[in-house]
Amino acid sequence: MTLNFYENLSNDYIKLLENGDEHNIIIEVGETPVMQTFKVHSTVLCYRCPYLYDEFKKSTINNDNNIKIIQKSQISAKVFNFILKYIYGATINLEKVETSIIFDLLMTANQFLLEELVLRLQTFLIENHPSWLKLNFSKIYNSSFQADFKGLQNYCNDIIAKYPNLIFESNDFNTLPETALVSIIQRDDLQLEESKIWDYVIQWGISQNKTLPSNIDDWIDKDFQILKNTLQQCLPHIRYFQISNKNIMEKVYPYQQILNKKLMTDILKYSMDLNEPMTSTILPPRKIVTTQLPNRGNTFQITSLIITNEHAANIASWIDKKEVTYDVNNNPYEFNLILRGSRDGFEPKVFWNLCDQKTNLAVVVKVKDTDEILGGYNPIGWNSNLYGQYSTTNDSFIFSLKNGNIENNILSRVKDASTAIYNSYQHISNFCNDFFMPSNQTFYVNWIQSYEKLIRKKTGSFSIDDYEIFQIKRDKIF
Repeated sequence: MTLNFYENLSNDYIKLLENGDEHNIIIEVGETPVMQTFKVHSTVLCYRCPYLYDEFKKSTINNDNNIKIIQKSQISAKVFNFILKYIYGATINLEKVETSIIFDLLMTANQFLLEELVLRLQTFLIENHPSWLKLNFSKIYNSSFQADFKGLQNYCNDIIAKYPNLIFESNDFNTLPETALVSIIQRDDLQLEESKIWDYVIQWGISQNKTLPSNIDDWIDKDFQILKNTLQQCLPHIRYFQISNKNIMEKVYPYQQILNKKLMTDILKYSMDLNEPMTSTILPPRKIVTTQLPNRGNTFQITSLIITNEHAANIASWIDKKEVTYDVNNNPYEFNLILRGSRDGFEPKVFWNLCDQKTNLAVVVKVKDTDEILGGYNPIGWNSNLYGQYSTTNDSFIFSLKNGNIENNILSRVKDASTAIYNSYQHISNFCNDFFMPSNQTFYVNWIQSYEKLIRKKTGSFSIDDYEIFQIKRDKIF
């Protein structure tokens, strides 16, 4: 029988780290004026982090006491402190740590070749912060392939298979690594029409070659060869024989030069229903899942880069003034995206062109460099015929949503119905002085005026990553 005393051992090594006794390395992290130093021991690094031990052996910088110095200016002190706690004490406390910091920790652990920590952090993020992963989907997905995070790759691919627009319609689609694109289109359960998959693959391939003419009619043989070389890993995974005859002629045939001649011949034979032998491999059709409307329970999915199904259920519950939040799969409302800043623009004129006189609007914004998601609901809409005037409603509200490090929702209902909504051609989605956006990706939460309470601790202006506006209507099924 073996008696283990790991907890005391861990505590003792943490004390060694904190006291810095007999250290022979100083590691400087961050940049001045916030640079921080850590005193560490080469013998510990030798067995617990060979990457940093190699840095120690290669270092040519010494201080007056002949102690070697390692400089890591691109790593924050907060992240590096977690790394050292793992190296010395084999323990990390992630309670109340911002999700973005945990992800930075994952990236640094990968850089330092700490495989055990990399695996555990991926699992931790997937199990404990799925909403944050979805809200930062493109970034996470790209990073998972750049750093070869298998756990996150599989997690993201499972989501993409069900909701392909999350990546195919994202602003970052054209920057997707080739390995990531291949991993998606080779899946049998990708819920996307084959002709659309072809369109996206062609779009991605062209975007990798900026010199290709914008009009395919101007292409020469060399241009087709460039595209063929770029897509050589993708083309074998297209289910050509599942594309309709019409789309074969309109979409595939113009790019016939990037396909093997025998394959193109067989595709044409198949589309013309010729009873002739074919030698090309015919991949099976994708397993597209169709759900009958009466069984709506599992079909609700919001198209958003900011909020999740859970957030939408909260907003729906507040609209109906429910004390108990709707189940995410039984949300009685449809959330139809009508404006996204990163897609349509952040200027007031865009807002007024797309949202003028539309009713039942939900606005959500992602605050820059934080986990904060703020928003508001306007049942009567903004009206260009009422520029410079207030609109009255008893049913509007503003809010902050639980997300990542934000532990609780904040709901602030209107208290002065006569000034609930302000119509200004200079502003975007103005909920009086309590919550509004002039332009240039800057929102304001000023003082409490027309609503019950503040939706963020710090008042004044703040920058956003993006904002979205949904028109909400009750589903006919309910």
